[in-house]
Amino acid sequence: MRRAWRLWLRKEEIMPDKSKMKCNVPRREVQGGKKFVVKACQGGKEKIVRFGDANMTIKKDQPKRKKSYCARSGGIKGKSNKLSANYWSRKAWKC
Repeated sequence: MRRAWRLWLRKEEIMPDKSKMKCNVPRREVQGGKKFVVKACQGGKEKIVRFGDANMTIKKDQPKRKKSYCARSGGIKGKSNKLSANYWSRKAWKC
């Protein structure tokens, strides 16, 4: 019983409260190995999306790197779906 209680506490610490978050507003939260978290809302659906590697910095101010990233991520499924991490990552890079 104690182990289940500990797991529940960890889940509460890791998972942000969806009801308190605004829709489609990314915020910085380094947990679970990701840098950002957003409550994505589209078509009546809500989903917590985490994106961005916590151990890396994005260098969107360097034109060559930005061009390369936008070209690579453009072919990934979900670039126009707000419920995907790729959408939010591309938005952060302003692709």
